[in-house]
Amino acid sequence: MFDILMFLFESYFYAGNYPDPDKLSLKLSAAGFEDEDINRALDWLSGLKTLTQADYPTVINDSGLRCYADLELARISPEALRFLTFWEQTKMITPVEREMILDRAVALRRENLPLDKIKLIALMVLWNQHEELDPMVVEDLLTPAHANRLH
Repeated sequence: MFDILMFLFESYFYAGNYPDPDKLSLKLSAAGFEDEDINRALDWLSGLKTLTQADYPTVINDSGLRCYADLELARISPEALRFLTFWEQTKMITPVEREMILDRAVALRRENLPLDKIKLIALMVLWNQHEELDPMVVEDLLTPAHANRLH
Protein backbone atom coordinates (compact mmCIF):
# COMPACT_ATOMS: atom_id res chain seq x y z
CA MET A 1 0.00 0.00 0.00
CA PHE A 2 2.85 2.40 0.69
CA ASP A 3 3.95 2.07 -2.93
CA ILE A 4 0.51 3.32 -3.93
CA LEU A 5 0.74 6.30 -1.56
CA MET A 6 4.14 7.22 -2.99
CA PHE A 7 2.77 6.82 -6.52
CA LEU A 8 -0.12 9.16 -5.68
CA PHE A 9 2.15 11.78 -4.24
CA GLU A 10 4.61 11.64 -7.13
CA SER A 11 1.85 11.62 -9.76
CA TYR A 12 -0.60 14.15 -8.35
CA PHE A 13 1.24 16.46 -5.96
CA TYR A 14 1.54 19.30 -8.45
CA ALA A 15 -2.05 18.80 -9.57
CA GLY A 16 -3.10 19.50 -5.99
CA ASN A 17 -5.20 16.37 -5.52
CA TYR A 18 -5.71 12.88 -6.84
CA PRO A 19 -8.78 11.74 -8.82
CA ASP A 20 -12.00 10.42 -7.32
CA PRO A 21 -11.88 6.77 -6.14
CA ASP A 22 -13.34 5.24 -9.32
CA LYS A 23 -10.90 6.98 -11.65
CA LEU A 24 -8.07 6.45 -9.22
CA SER A 25 -8.78 2.73 -9.04
CA LEU A 26 -8.55 2.48 -12.83
CA LYS A 27 -5.32 4.49 -12.94
CA LEU A 28 -3.74 2.39 -10.19
CA SER A 29 -4.77 -0.81 -11.91
CA ALA A 30 -3.33 0.45 -15.19
CA ALA A 31 -0.10 1.29 -13.34
CA GLY A 32 0.18 -2.37 -12.33
CA PHE A 33 -0.97 -2.36 -8.72
CA GLU A 34 -2.83 -5.39 -7.37
CA ASP A 35 -6.60 -5.12 -6.72
CA GLU A 36 -6.24 -6.03 -3.04
CA ASP A 37 -3.62 -3.30 -2.49
CA ILE A 38 -5.74 -0.80 -4.42
CA ASN A 39 -8.79 -1.56 -2.29
CA ARG A 40 -6.81 -1.21 0.95
CA ALA A 41 -5.31 2.06 -0.23
CA LEU A 42 -8.69 3.45 -1.29
CA ASP A 43 -10.18 2.53 2.10
CA TRP A 44 -7.27 4.21 3.87
CA LEU A 45 -7.57 7.30 1.66
CA SER A 46 -11.30 7.43 2.34
CA GLY A 47 -10.55 7.61 6.05
CA LEU A 48 -7.95 10.28 5.37
CA LYS A 49 -10.45 12.39 3.42
CA THR A 50 -12.84 12.40 6.38
CA LEU A 51 -10.26 13.88 8.75
CA THR A 52 -10.60 17.58 9.37
CA GLN A 53 -9.01 19.81 11.96
CA ALA A 54 -12.51 20.69 13.18
CA ASP A 55 -12.93 17.08 14.34
CA TYR A 56 -10.39 17.67 17.10
CA PRO A 57 -10.85 19.90 20.13
CA THR A 58 -8.77 23.06 19.85
CA VAL A 59 -7.54 22.51 23.40
CA ILE A 60 -5.18 19.86 21.96
CA ASN A 61 -3.07 22.70 20.56
CA ASP A 62 -2.57 24.07 24.07
CA SER A 63 -1.94 20.77 25.82
CA GLY A 64 1.31 19.57 27.26
CA LEU A 65 3.08 16.27 26.79
CA ARG A 66 1.33 13.58 24.75
CA CYS A 67 1.21 10.15 26.38
CA TYR A 68 0.71 7.37 23.87
CA ALA A 69 -1.80 4.56 24.29
CA ASP A 70 -0.59 0.96 24.30
CA LEU A 71 -2.11 0.44 20.85
CA GLU A 72 -0.17 3.40 19.45
CA LEU A 73 3.03 2.16 21.07
CA ALA A 74 2.51 -1.23 19.45
CA ARG A 75 1.68 0.16 16.02
CA ILE A 76 4.37 2.85 15.71
CA SER A 77 8.10 2.34 16.21
CA PRO A 78 9.86 4.29 18.97
CA GLU A 79 11.98 6.05 16.35
CA ALA A 80 8.85 7.20 14.51
CA LEU A 81 7.24 8.44 17.75
CA ARG A 82 10.41 10.43 18.52
CA PHE A 83 10.23 11.92 15.03
CA LEU A 84 6.61 13.03 15.58
CA THR A 85 7.53 14.53 18.95
CA PHE A 86 10.48 16.39 17.44
CA TRP A 87 8.39 17.71 14.55
CA GLU A 88 5.71 18.88 16.91
CA GLN A 89 8.20 20.56 19.25
CA THR A 90 9.83 22.38 16.33
CA LYS A 91 6.40 23.50 15.08
CA MET A 92 6.67 21.55 11.82
CA ILE A 93 3.29 19.99 12.67
CA THR A 94 0.58 21.02 15.08
CA PRO A 95 -0.73 18.73 17.82
CA VAL A 96 -3.90 18.25 15.76
CA GLU A 97 -1.85 17.19 12.75
CA ARG A 98 0.05 14.79 15.00
CA GLU A 99 -3.28 13.26 16.00
CA MET A 100 -4.30 12.92 12.37
CA ILE A 101 -1.01 11.17 11.57
CA LEU A 102 -1.51 8.84 14.53
CA ASP A 103 -5.06 8.11 13.40
CA ARG A 104 -3.93 7.09 9.92
CA ALA A 105 -0.98 5.07 11.27
CA VAL A 106 -3.17 3.10 13.68
CA ALA A 107 -5.76 2.57 10.94
CA LEU A 108 -3.23 0.48 9.02
CA ARG A 109 -3.38 -2.23 11.70
CA ARG A 110 0.32 -2.99 11.37
CA GLU A 111 2.78 -3.46 14.16
CA ASN A 112 5.86 -1.30 14.70
CA LEU A 113 5.57 0.99 11.67
CA PRO A 114 9.05 2.29 10.88
CA LEU A 115 10.02 5.93 10.50
CA ASP A 116 9.94 5.96 6.69
CA LYS A 117 6.31 4.75 6.70
CA ILE A 118 5.30 7.36 9.30
CA LYS A 119 6.99 10.04 7.21
CA LEU A 120 4.94 9.01 4.19
CA ILE A 121 1.77 9.02 6.30
CA ALA A 122 2.68 12.50 7.57
CA LEU A 123 3.23 13.67 4.00
CA MET A 124 -0.17 12.35 2.94
CA VAL A 125 -1.92 13.92 5.95
CA LEU A 126 -0.34 17.33 5.36
CA TRP A 127 -1.07 17.16 1.63
CA ASN A 128 -4.66 16.16 2.35
CA GLN A 129 -5.01 19.22 4.59
CA HIS A 130 -4.11 21.29 1.52
CA GLU A 131 -1.22 22.86 3.30
CA GLU A 132 1.44 24.66 1.35
CA LEU A 133 4.27 22.18 1.74
CA ASP A 134 7.73 23.66 1.94
CA PRO A 135 10.09 21.83 -0.45
CA MET A 136 12.49 21.23 2.46
CA VAL A 137 9.67 19.56 4.42
CA VAL A 138 8.83 17.34 1.45
CA GLU A 139 12.50 16.43 1.03
CA ASP A 140 12.81 15.58 4.72
CA LEU A 141 9.70 13.42 4.61
CA LEU A 142 10.84 11.61 1.47
CA THR A 143 14.43 11.06 2.62
CA PRO A 144 14.98 7.47 3.77
CA ALA A 145 15.22 7.18 7.54
CA HIS A 146 18.86 6.09 7.60
CA ALA A 147 20.22 8.11 4.70
CA ASN A 148 23.54 9.80 5.36
CA ARG A 149 23.15 13.55 5.51
CA LEU A 150 25.68 16.33 5.46
CA HIS A 151 25.27 18.93 8.16
